[in-house]
Amino acid sequence: MKFTLPAALLDSLEGLDGFDREPFCRIHEHPEPATSIRLNPLKPFDVFREYGKLEPIPWSRSGYYLPERPSFIFDPLWHAGAYYAQEASGMFLEQCVQQSIDLSASLRALDLCAAPGGKSTLLQSLLSEDSLLVSNEVIKSRAPILEENMSRWGGVNNLVAHNDPRDLGKMTNYFDLILVDAPCSGSGLFRKDPAAVREWSPDAVQLCCGRQRRILSDIYPALKKGGLLIYSTCSYSIAENEDIADWLCDSFSLLPVRIDMRASWNITETKSRKYEAFGYRFFPDKLKGEGFYIACFKKEDGGRPERLTHKKHKWSGLPAKEEAIVRPWLREGLSVNLYVLDGEIFAFPAALEQDLVAVSANLYLKKAGVRIGKIAQGELVPNHELALSALLNKKNVVIPLKKEQALQYLRKETVTIDTEHRGWAIVQYEGVNLGWIKVLGARINNYYPKEWRILKEEKK
Repeated sequence: MKFTLPAALLDSLEGLDGFDREPFCRIHEHPEPATSIRLNPLKPFDVFREYGKLEPIPWSRSGYYLPERPSFIFDPLWHAGAYYAQEASGMFLEQCVQQSIDLSASLRALDLCAAPGGKSTLLQSLLSEDSLLVSNEVIKSRAPILEENMSRWGGVNNLVAHNDPRDLGKMTNYFDLILVDAPCSGSGLFRKDPAAVREWSPDAVQLCCGRQRRILSDIYPALKKGGLLIYSTCSYSIAENEDIADWLCDSFSLLPVRIDMRASWNITETKSRKYEAFGYRFFPDKLKGEGFYIACFKKEDGGRPERLTHKKHKWSGLPAKEEAIVRPWLREGLSVNLYVLDGEIFAFPAALEQDLVAVSANLYLKKAGVRIGKIAQGELVPNHELALSALLNKKNVVIPLKKEQALQYLRKETVTIDTEHRGWAIVQYEGVNLGWIKVLGARINNYYPKEWRILKEEKK
C-alpha cells in the first residue's frame, strides 16, 4: 500500500543521525515488512526442519527472520508457545539487558507496559530461574492477551499484574530492572499499519510525551539504587525519544548506559541534545526491522527497599493430603511451593515466596506462577497451563499428533486417536506439548481452553 508520510514528521527528523529522507520515504512507499520469530528455550524443536533455511537476527541469540509471513493461527507450534512472533527491532532489548546487568544474579524485574507480551517473554528467557518477573499491563482490555501469552511461554517465576504505574511506584527501591516500553505515537510501525498515518499528528506526539513523563515519574521510585531503567518506543519522533532521555537526566539521578554494537547491524547510535544520553534507533531503510528507539539508564540514588505492607492475601498453602495428589504430576526435585486460591492450585518458586507475599498484597494480580489444576473426587483435574509449563513430569503419557489432528484439537473438536491408554494424556506436535485430553474408552474428551480455540477456517 502506497501512502504519504506526514511532512511534519519528516521535517522534525532532518539532521538526526541516521535519517536519510529519500530512502526513508521510499521504503515506506513500497513496504515489505520482515516477519521474525524468537524461539522459546523452554520448548526446543527443529525450527529448520519446520520452516527451512532461516536468517538469524544478528542481535538476538534465538531470533530468526522467516522467508514469508505464515498464518500463525494455523501453526500448532505457535499455540504451544514454542516461539513468539516478534518484530526484530524490539529484540535488541536482549543486548541492552545482557550488557547492562548481571543476569546470573537473583533479580526483580518489571515490564511495566507489557501487553501483548513480546518483551516480557524475552525477559523471561533471559532471567535466572530464581529471579522474579512482574509483567504489568495498565489497560484492562489488554491484560488478558498478556496473561495468555505468558501462560503459553511456560515460565513459573512470573506474576501478571494489572495496575497503574503509581501503584507500582509505591514499591520503593524494589526492582533491579524496569522496562518502560511506553505508549507512543506509533510512527515506527507505519509500514505494518498504514492506517496509523492518518491518526498521527504533532499534537498526538505531544500528548504522548506528557503521558510518557507521567509514567516514568510514577515508576521511578520503584527502581533500586544501581538498578537499570530501559525506555523504549516505536516512534521516530525526537520529542518522544531523545528529548525524553534529556528529561530523565534532568529530572532524576540517572546515568546513561552505552551499548556495544557491530557496525554490520546498521543500528544508529544517537545522543540527546542536552546530556548526550545514548539511544539506539532502528530505521527500516537501514536494516530488516521497523522503527524503534531504546535507551538505558542506571539509577544513582535511592536507599534500601522499604518494608512493603503485607495485607492479608486470599491464597493459602496446599494441604499435605492434596499436595500428595499433585506432586507426582510434577518433575522430581522441583523447588516450587503449591498454593490454592478459590479452589485452583498454582505453583510458584519456593525461593520467591516472600516476593509473592509482598507483591500480591500490594498489587492486583491476574496470574501467579503456573496454574496446576483442581482437586475433584480425590484426583487432579490438570490445568492447561501445566501442560505448557516446564514443571510437568515427563512420565505423563504423551500422544503425538499430526498437523491436521493438532488443528482439530486446537479447534476443540473431537480428535480421533488410536490408543490403548485410558485416562489423562498430553497431546504433542513436533515434540512440543499442546494440552490435555482424557481418554474414556471409545470417547476422548478435549480439554483445550474454549476461549483459546481456533475459530477461523484455513484457506486452502
